[in-house]
Amino acid sequence: MDNKKVGLSDTTKAKTEPKTFKRNRIIGTKFTIAISSAKGGVGKSTFASNIALALKKMDLNVGLLDADIYGPSLPKLFSINEKPESDGQKLKPISKYGIQCMSVGFLADEQTPMIWRGPMVISAIKTFTQKVLWENLDFLIVDMPPGTGDTQLTFAQEINMDGVIIISTPQEIALQDVKRGIRMFDKLKVKILGLIDNMSHFIGDDGKKYAIFGEGGVKKTAEEFKKDFIGEIPIDPEVGKQGDLGSPIVESKPDHEISKVYLKFAEKIKSIYL
Repeated sequence: MDNKKVGLSDTTKAKTEPKTFKRNRIIGTKFTIAISSAKGGVGKSTFASNIALALKKMDLNVGLLDADIYGPSLPKLFSINEKPESDGQKLKPISKYGIQCMSVGFLADEQTPMIWRGPMVISAIKTFTQKVLWENLDFLIVDMPPGTGDTQLTFAQEINMDGVIIISTPQEIALQDVKRGIRMFDKLKVKILGLIDNMSHFIGDDGKKYAIFGEGGVKKTAEEFKKDFIGEIPIDPEVGKQGDLGSPIVESKPDHEISKVYLKFAEKIKSIYL
């Protein structure tokens, strides 16, 4: 009997080692960009919705897939209360603000918890990537859930993702998880487009800059892992307010300073692929 001990690192390697993955492009899309954080509560869904709208304002066809099975945000952020139509084989995305949208939140009651094990999560992800009638998209933005679990692995191993943008706040407790996410995407050979420092600082009524979550941590992490640092997004109460109203700031207030930041990021993304 082989008494060799198997450590946690061996188990992780067995699950994630990129050997013979057959990655499939999502039908109806040119480029698929994942928005990831590895840490919850850092504004990833808000970023995903606003960057999708910013790309749309550049006359591009854009879809937004809410892949956060356990905590879908898209129904609230876009104020969508209807269920998608189906032809019996595939689901039709719901169009809002000119964006083709899909979320598990469209299929379940808002108060119903998703008490699903891994196989059910993987099945749902395959439905959203293989059985949705995405139409002629230049970009599909995928709002990933936090962590490095089944959803992330399914996308990284089976879906042809053209890049991932990692969102974080600058404090170390968030960056610890971000570093795990970077290592996962690198191991699975998914291109990291860069890191975003979200809620990086707050400008008070006195005009002074307050770095309430610390300063420079995301940029230092990008440098540590030799990744691009895309930029900063300050905290502004209007961002949360407009999200709660179901009309993200890029849509509701396109001339706002935060909206202009998103438009600059969208220009960078467009320049990489188109």
